[in-house]
Amino acid sequence: MNEQYTTAAPLLQINDLCKRYPNMGNYMSVFHMNLTIPRGRIIGLLGPNGCGKTTLIKMINGLLAPTSGAVYINGMYPGTESKRVISYLPERTYLENGMKVRQMIDYFADFYADFSKEKAYSMLESLGISPQARLKTLSKGTKEKVQLILVMSREAELYILDEPIAGVDPAARDYILRTIITNYNPNSTIILSTHLISDIENVLDDVIFMKNGSLMLYTSVDAIRSQQNKSVDAYFREVYAC
Repeated sequence: MNEQYTTAAPLLQINDLCKRYPNMGNYMSVFHMNLTIPRGRIIGLLGPNGCGKTTLIKMINGLLAPTSGAVYINGMYPGTESKRVISYLPERTYLENGMKVRQMIDYFADFYADFSKEKAYSMLESLGISPQARLKTLSKGTKEKVQLILVMSREAELYILDEPIAGVDPAARDYILRTIITNYNPNSTIILSTHLISDIENVLDDVIFMKNGSLMLYTSVDAIRSQQNKSVDAYFREVYAC
């Protein structure tokens, strides 16, 4: 594949992807993974802590270089062009505490051509968050909501959300999931990494199970329910014996 955009290319293609950490005794965090992700799906990236989910996400975003194998986004290697396609919510907040919320909105609008200020301000209003508030005055949960608003205010093709509902109360989880579902382009795809499966399975189309850096399963939620006669959460607990 070349680095030019092509509509014929899958949205996300992962070929024999490996990530080894030599300074950790050659620990293999991602092991010979192959995966093709289409457009128009909401996909749960599931697995216990330490299974390689965040490492995989960072390689897709170009934040980590693979040891071997390749990642392609719309036929492109991760880089400047692919960042125009991906809207990424990392596990830990990266917002500057000294800035006001409106300054963060201006920053995103300047940086991303597909960012909608109108959408961002609408979501802030629905939450009762003042654009004049400084981030350092906000609670952890409210900061996470602001960060999610920034990510979901883009018209991206691929949204990658790493643990978006971890560490917040159930009411905040409900809001976050509603925000995700109502503010993304249905022709786009969302990859949502989490260990809180019961909270999100009703919004998922497909699931990816990872274990020890390897792909265990990639299938639809409907297939699990019809073939296993179980919820995704119950099947996950059976597979991982937890």
